[in-house]
Amino acid sequence: MLIGQIKEIVRHPVKSFYGESVQKTKLMEYGLYGDRSHAFLDETRPGKFLTITQFPEMVRYKARFVGKESVDVYPKVEILTPEGKIFNWGDEELTNEIEHKSKRKISVVTYPPTHVPLGAIEEEHIQLVTDASLDKLKEIWGKSEIDYRRFRPNLFIALKEKIPFIEEQWFGKRVRIGNKVEIELKRHCERCMIITVNPESAERDATLLKTVVKERSNYFGVYASVIKTGEIHVGDEVILLE
Repeated sequence: MLIGQIKEIVRHPVKSFYGESVQKTKLMEYGLYGDRSHAFLDETRPGKFLTITQFPEMVRYKARFVGKESVDVYPKVEILTPEGKIFNWGDEELTNEIEHKSKRKISVVTYPPTHVPLGAIEEEHIQLVTDASLDKLKEIWGKSEIDYRRFRPNLFIALKEKIPFIEEQWFGKRVRIGNKVEIELKRHCERCMIITVNPESAERDATLLKTVVKERSNYFGVYASVIKTGEIHVGDEVILLE
């Protein structure tokens, strides 16, 4: 059954940085190619990552891959800072800037293109959000606009039938994207303070999380695991497999 199409594909080359919107990419066994593959470790909390939760301004740093995707080595990761400076991943000046602003001792980690461990994503391979659910949440929240990037999904899906939260009825079912790729919808995405952070300005609005907690039992978006890998494109049809 045709349920919609891919409206946007978003990956995060650097964990907690602003997402990179791409027209096409590979869906690997762990999720989108290079998603959360580069990260800062928070040395003040051994074994933990530095994220938007500790340092909200991370969301204003924009990271993207520059070059051809390869399973052997990543393309260059280019980072645009809120002040307009451009750095490459691993640049000591960038690390020092993040340390200074966050007031935390940090180090960098990079996972290989063939295997980004679940720990870097923390929950599942893929998170997806639908346009109908976003529109309904905007109505419930009562604000004129709501940026889907607050929820940091990998796939933003335009539904054929605009039924809010219909995706939550598909847990345990598989979805085909394009001709080959398959994912299985697994469970709700439970939200945290990160959605309160405006992805453009880093300003906080606690009312959004309060609304999701009150009206949606703190659920918005769904997690999925990768079943069949391959290349996906914006505009690909999304088919619910019976």
